[in-house]
Amino acid sequence: MRISARNQVKGTVVEVKKGATTSHVRVDIGGGQIITSSITNEAVDDLGIKAGGKAIVVVKASDVMIAVD
Repeated sequence: MRISARNQVKGTVVEVKKGATTSHVRVDIGGGQIITSSITNEAVDDLGIKAGGKAIVVVKASDVMIAVD
């Protein structure tokens, strides 16, 4: 994966809470730190995001996105 955003942190998905249209994805980045991102349910399904999976948290301005390889 290549992306222009420089603020990338690798971690492990610890929880995916699905709502009606949006999911909250919690990613453990180590040292007791958790980052939570709100993304669409469709994105969760398309990316195959599940608890225990590896992910990269991408932070750009006020947005927090999730990326996977």
